[in-house]
Amino acid sequence: MTRCLHDPQGGYYATCPAIGPDGDFLTAPTVSQMFGELIGLWLVETWSRMGAPARFQLVEVGPGDGTLMADILRAARVVPAFLDACDLTLVEPSGPLRAVQKARLAEATLTPRWTDSLSAIDGNGPLLLVANEVLDCLPARQFERTPEGWAERMVGLDADGELAFRLGPVGPGFSPPAHDVQPGQVVEQSSAQRTFAKAVANLLKQHTGAALLIDYGRDTPGPGGTLQALFGHQKIDPLATPGQADLTQWADFPAVLAAARATGISTSPLLSQAEFLTRLGLHVRADRLKVAQPEAAALIDRQVQRLTAPDQMGTLFKVAALHAPDTLTLPAFEVEP
Repeated sequence: MTRCLHDPQGGYYATCPAIGPDGDFLTAPTVSQMFGELIGLWLVETWSRMGAPARFQLVEVGPGDGTLMADILRAARVVPAFLDACDLTLVEPSGPLRAVQKARLAEATLTPRWTDSLSAIDGNGPLLLVANEVLDCLPARQFERTPEGWAERMVGLDADGELAFRLGPVGPGFSPPAHDVQPGQVVEQSSAQRTFAKAVANLLKQHTGAALLIDYGRDTPGPGGTLQALFGHQKIDPLATPGQADLTQWADFPAVLAAARATGISTSPLLSQAEFLTRLGLHVRADRLKVAQPEAAALIDRQVQRLTAPDQMGTLFKVAALHAPDTLTLPAFEVEP
């Protein structure tokens, strides 16, 4: 999966990423500007609750086509001191996407610096980090319960020399799940997602601050294979066109948050995207936009529906936050009475 996405010569993100209505898949920022605006206001309020530090680092991991950061920075103009204090870093290994981001942010209030990985984050001051649809790009291993015991799902060749899934012996690093799994069912485990969570958590331990993780995925452990390929907004065989389609797997939020807590930092409750955006005032923002642009009222209603409806992005997509110190309270995640 990593090679199919990031191989320099043939990987999807290295050669032909296509995001948006005319591409292979949509993300929440490309559905509506309201998504990015609310994330921007979340960041401004969190910065304020951190004591409005005179210098801080704003980091976006996997900025896509730059739409989310453009909307964040536009919304943040309501508090000029936030932008004055901000050092902006975009973590993006894809050359084609960097070019798209540079074009999108050419007129932005802040000039970003780009880096390939979290390990290159070395600035001073507290940290605010956003990762929207990053965890689902990190590969997971699949294990199938058989009548004889556990087997690992692998990729090999069929009799015609074509790529095919097959079962093989379980490799190192597998932890039998605590939940019940019936023969024929698959479980997924992602060391890459856990490693990412630990890396973010360690940055927060070093710098203090908060990280916002938004993705589609699980809120409880359970069986089920989730690997999929998207091409032209359609699901296709993940093995059909390696390097030419986007590959994703669900974020395993229970494992991700447990890995972060194991470093000693605090994690928020897990919210659905609908809960998170509603608590931040999505419907109020939508109503104001409809007053200002009555001709766009139907479109705005469709955008709200896409972001929050249970049969669209509202329930499958989840939002969690990591933070240090543990006394920091985060907008939308406050414990309710």
